[in-house]
Amino acid sequence: MLEAMAASVIIRAEEDRALLCPSGRWDIANAAALDQRLRDLALPDRPVRIELDGVEAMDTAGAWLLVRTRRRLSARGLAVDFAGGKPGYHILLDQLEAAGAAAEPPPPRGAAPLADWFIRIGAATASFGTGVLGFLYFLGQVIVTLGKTALRPRRLRVTAVFAHIEATGVSALPIIGLVSFLIGIVLAYQAEVQLRRYGATTAVIDLTAIAIMREFGVLLTAIMMAGRSGSAFTAQIGTMIVGEEVDALRALGLDPIEVLVLPRLIALVISLPLLSFFADILGLFGSGLLSWIAIGINPTLFTERLANISITHFWVGMVKAPVFAVIIALIGCYEGLRVSGSAESVGRQTTRSVVESVFLVIVLDALFSVFFDVMGI
Repeated sequence: MLEAMAASVIIRAEEDRALLCPSGRWDIANAAALDQRLRDLALPDRPVRIELDGVEAMDTAGAWLLVRTRRRLSARGLAVDFAGGKPGYHILLDQLEAAGAAAEPPPPRGAAPLADWFIRIGAATASFGTGVLGFLYFLGQVIVTLGKTALRPRRLRVTAVFAHIEATGVSALPIIGLVSFLIGIVLAYQAEVQLRRYGATTAVIDLTAIAIMREFGVLLTAIMMAGRSGSAFTAQIGTMIVGEEVDALRALGLDPIEVLVLPRLIALVISLPLLSFFADILGLFGSGLLSWIAIGINPTLFTERLANISITHFWVGMVKAPVFAVIIALIGCYEGLRVSGSAESVGRQTTRSVVESVFLVIVLDALFSVFFDVMGI
């Protein structure tokens, strides 16, 4: 007999079958010990009957162990059945069989490192593919809804658009301005340190102005908006899903894409280019201030050199802004609609929204750089 804290299991051999006789309390308190004993138990290669008459009490954990044992023996081609015991035991065992609760747990990580690595790679690839397909479907819904709204402009919620412009644009001016101003100072200082060696300190104006207008102004603004507005979109819509407000919209016959997504998308497409222009101005101001204080380039010389820089650099940066805005808004709203209904899911999807938005913004910026270089712009 193998004892496990007031619970035991024995094997009796008969001519045509083997009897597996559990006894005592088969519950969660004894489950760990009984699990190991059942794994180590040597069963004969003959039909098995599991006699339950000796079981004093059984919960789901104990029933799971017995059902799992039955599954293992059946997999070896042996006939296995339950006999005796209280009627409630059989009901619980049948429910576990029907639910498939006795399926083998996955192998512990570390037991087969290479196999576990491939499994995780496959799961991540499948998840990525599902996410891409879901996003493309969502993009199609947005395009269709946008087309319907263009045909019937009265359906656009103008009040919501202006409210989101205030939240994503006006309220973001202080932080965007401060960051851009400081970046302008840093760029000018670093450029001056390097150009001083070649006696070309006045080239700081051209270098910093082109860098701010083409890249840093719009890129830093987009990254800030991904962390600020994109995450807010995900959290707002996700919280509405948790509160079943989105289901209520559908029950009222309203389209969540039209009510929740379009106003945010349009608002960010308007706000981000304006914020990028504001970031350019503050970045150039920071660069000019540092040039005046640290290098001795007076504001008149700075503005004269700035006026000689091609306006094309400014438009190169501004062309990127609406594209970045669309990506940030779509990902923020898409991840918000993917919230599964719990507060933990809101936090998880918000994090995914920020990471995906920043990643795609940087990738698109690199593609823009290659494109403009090929085009000679």
